[in-house]
Amino acid sequence: MAIVQQKTVENDEAGMRLDRWFKTHFPGLGFGHLQKLLRSGQIRIDGGRAKADTRILAGQSIRIPPLAVDEKSNKPLTQNTIKSQGDHDVLKQMLIYEDPKVYVFNKPAGLAVQGGSGLTRHVDGMLEAWRNKKGEKPRLVHRLDRDTSGVLVVARTRGAAQFLTKAFRERDTKKTYWALVKGLPRKKEDKISTWLVKDQTPDGDKMRVCEHGEPDSDHAISYYKILEKAGSGLTWLEMEPYTGRTHQLRVHAHYIGHPIIGDPKYFEADQNWEFPGGLQNKLHLHARRIRIPNPSGGMLDVTAPLSPHMQQSWNLLGFDMSEIDE
Repeated sequence: MAIVQQKTVENDEAGMRLDRWFKTHFPGLGFGHLQKLLRSGQIRIDGGRAKADTRILAGQSIRIPPLAVDEKSNKPLTQNTIKSQGDHDVLKQMLIYEDPKVYVFNKPAGLAVQGGSGLTRHVDGMLEAWRNKKGEKPRLVHRLDRDTSGVLVVARTRGAAQFLTKAFRERDTKKTYWALVKGLPRKKEDKISTWLVKDQTPDGDKMRVCEHGEPDSDHAISYYKILEKAGSGLTWLEMEPYTGRTHQLRVHAHYIGHPIIGDPKYFEADQNWEFPGGLQNKLHLHARRIRIPNPSGGMLDVTAPLSPHMQQSWNLLGFDMSEIDE
């Protein structure tokens, strides 16, 4: 017997358009079919009629009539689910692409890629659970900061690791990040070119912009362009690191006067600035997409869904992602 469902809107879905909510939960449901169900009143919010562009609120109940498509079941990983599950299961939930030579994961914010002081769990250690029949452990070929979410490429074989490491070293790769920054940059797009040096601080390593020629400094180049703005207070940037220095995008955003929202190291707010209501005070930086030669042939081109806290912010600010990833 066909069943009518009632689903409750989650906190990180607040502000999302109703049609986007259905696309996320029921990707097989066509827009025309959705419109027909809305017009006939079969889909309702808290018992009332709704439209495709209705913004939903946390805690609301959505009536879902019997549909001929399956519901998408993979919910985003949270810190609680990471803590409660074994390494194999967490990696399986993070996985967004695989072939015989490569894994691509959507790393959650807060999960370290490698071990460090006080860290008991990290991606490198978790990969022990995925050793193959030959005993080979998948190998890291690049890094993401602990608080940065998004695309993480892992080699399944030694040969693939050598191939991918060479591609990163020779910059045959294109990495696209999304960031939410304070204020509105003067230029719609620009190149940022500086020298960076690492300082030891009580809070760990911190990068700073320095003069050319300072000992142990490295040249760093980043590109950005504005995708959308929320008034003059917040801006959604697409950022691309040409070089791969530690904290590069974070320190470059700070350098141009528009630090990334929620950055614990590089965000310095003035006294008159208040953190936007409804947004979580977490780093708003996400490795959205990577394009890199695939060891199996052709190009690897993978996009990672936003982390829950950034999705919540995008919903609240009304940012539309539907036409961006072209």
